[in-house]
Amino acid sequence: MHQPLVKTGFHFPGQTDVYHGKDRDVYFFGENHIAMIATDRISAFDVILPEGIPSKGQVLNQIAAHFLDSTEDIVPNWKISTPDPMVTFGLRCEPFKVEMVIRSYLTGSAWRAYKTGERVLCGIQLPDGMKENQAFPFPIITPTTKADEGHDENISREEIITQGLVSEEDYKQIEAYTYALFARGQEMARERGLILVDTKYEFGKKNGKIYLIDEIHTPDSSRYFYAEGYQERFEKGEAQRQLSKEFVRQWLIENGFEGKAGQQIPEMTPQYCRSVTDRYIELYEKVVGKRFEESHSDNLEQRIYDNLMKVLK
Repeated sequence: MHQPLVKTGFHFPGQTDVYHGKDRDVYFFGENHIAMIATDRISAFDVILPEGIPSKGQVLNQIAAHFLDSTEDIVPNWKISTPDPMVTFGLRCEPFKVEMVIRSYLTGSAWRAYKTGERVLCGIQLPDGMKENQAFPFPIITPTTKADEGHDENISREEIITQGLVSEEDYKQIEAYTYALFARGQEMARERGLILVDTKYEFGKKNGKIYLIDEIHTPDSSRYFYAEGYQERFEKGEAQRQLSKEFVRQWLIENGFEGKAGQQIPEMTPQYCRSVTDRYIELYEKVVGKRFEESHSDNLEQRIYDNLMKVLK
């Protein structure tokens, strides 16, 4: 098992800028292209955790590539190629300043807000008497702002349009894309014995055309339940068996960390980090339906540099 890649500092020919996000590093090449490197960093509650997770970047990059390829008939996307297991090379688009979160069950942050008494989520009225992990009658879109720094904030459809974050015409289009992508994702999940519970999509524009950008249907952007046993667990009020990053959040919560000022991140031992790797690999194999081939390298940075240079040439 290789050491996790938690930081990159490349200087490629033709590189014009770089952005280091919470989990990924994005290298810009003029106005037309980007290379997105899925690092092994892991974040929760908008905080980058102190230890990396071996092979996490490869898992995320390969799941995203799988689903981008599987949905390009619904909406054009930014991906051109995957020159390295941890890298996607693609079109540079101007991102919309919102993330399209879509949910089919009351769980996660929505449930945490609901049980404190909140009944309006992004302008959508929720009924009283719902239980954790209960299905909505139909999927609901609960957008968030896309913050450059700090926390993303919930926002309603009306506020997005009124504030001019997205035009009404464009919003209607990305809304339609969101429902269609989610339906495809749920269909693919069912075939694998899973339930796609919720996810998020990001969209951008290039030359007046809307593209799906970023990753999709990965454990960092999505939540999956195992279909088998869902109903029985729900009726008993038991926790669902799930494949998502939620188990990391729950571990942090149980150890006294929710990203609030003054809280200490619990120790992430090598054993714990490997257990997180195993969960990510489990999700890959379950969602994609193929055995995960962990790519080994004595020097991940050199491998990534060499592979990306082949594309740039």
